Amino acid sequence: MIRVVLIRPGATLYDEQRRIQGSLDVPLSERGRAEAARLVDQLADARIDAIYSAPCASALETAGPVGEALGVRVRRVEELRNLDHGLWQGLQFDEVKRRHLKLFRQWNDDPRCVCPPCGEPIESALGRMRVALKAIVRRHRDGSIGLVVPDPMGLMVAASLRDDDQFRLDDRAPTGGVQWIEVEAGERAAGLLA
Repeated sequence: MIRVVLIRPGATLYDEQRRIQGSLDVPLSERGRAEAARLVDQLADARIDAIYSAPCASALETAGPVGEALGVRVRRVEELRNLDHGLWQGLQFDEVKRRHLKLFRQWNDDPRCVCPPCGEPIESALGRMRVALKAIVRRHRDGSIGLVVPDPMGLMVAASLRDDDQFRLDDRAPTGGVQWIEVEAGERAAGLLA
């Protein structure tokens, strides 16, 4: 069994302004740095063997202090980069909702059926993430790892670890949080542990 600590990076100004960040590289805001500091305190007694981070600034700025406090090196994983939302990146959620209400609702309810203009299809992002996750999980079969990944990629990681194809995008994604997921061979995430 492997225990995964899924860590959401602290907030960025885009989170605070309710903008679609996607694959844009936005650093932590003041609030985000405070959330990262709280994560250090929250995880101070956790046993984590390795920390893997998405390549974006917010994830790396969150993972760094956590790794330092735990004495664990942070490894950057390009395949965990966030979903590219194409032309929607940088726009406020309300603006996209106002301009494309039907499409926005479909995107929230079933993200697999909608790809923002010039964006990355969900299946493509899931494919690259699962390849990386499979290698990470195999390397730490009986350990405990931290994954620092922003949403919506964090939602896709959690769904994959639970061997669940259903997930919804959330336009009010949480920041600076922790989710504990235990993955057992043969029971959940069979494709990742096979």
